[in-house]
Amino acid sequence: MSSDLRIALFQPDIPGNTGTILRMSACLGLPVDLVEPAGFDISDRALRRAGMDYVEQATLTRHANWKTFLHWARTEDRRLVLSSTQAEGSYRRFDFKDGDILLFGRESSGVPARVHDEADARILIPMQPDRRSLNIAIAAAMVAGEAIRQLEISD
Repeated sequence: MSSDLRIALFQPDIPGNTGTILRMSACLGLPVDLVEPAGFDISDRALRRAGMDYVEQATLTRHANWKTFLHWARTEDRRLVLSSTQAEGSYRRFDFKDGDILLFGRESSGVPARVHDEADARILIPMQPDRRSLNIAIAAAMVAGEAIRQLEISD
């Protein structure tokens, strides 16, 4: 695939979800940015165990903290698109652009207000009124799939 689309994980909590996202990203050719600290061991060995053999095929960039990641993203002139249950606009109606960074928060708590405020756009996956949230790996797959569809990325 040919695109500058990326996925970013803000301080992820669950290794299995991170492994699933890394596997998906390896298969779709989408680089992943991991904003530390994570809520689990993110050594190469631990990530290999979570993402199986796909981790070695994934393009993973680790950022020591939010400030470092934000500086990099701004230097690269990237738009941060935050998936949030606090957003109002549906991801299906959002106009994705090549170079977007699809940002996902912690499974346990999302992102802090400062991160929410620094995102360039916020999108929502509409759900039934009495549901709290989707698994982060499923949410990442849904949003990435829609962005890829819109950008008509093909191999």
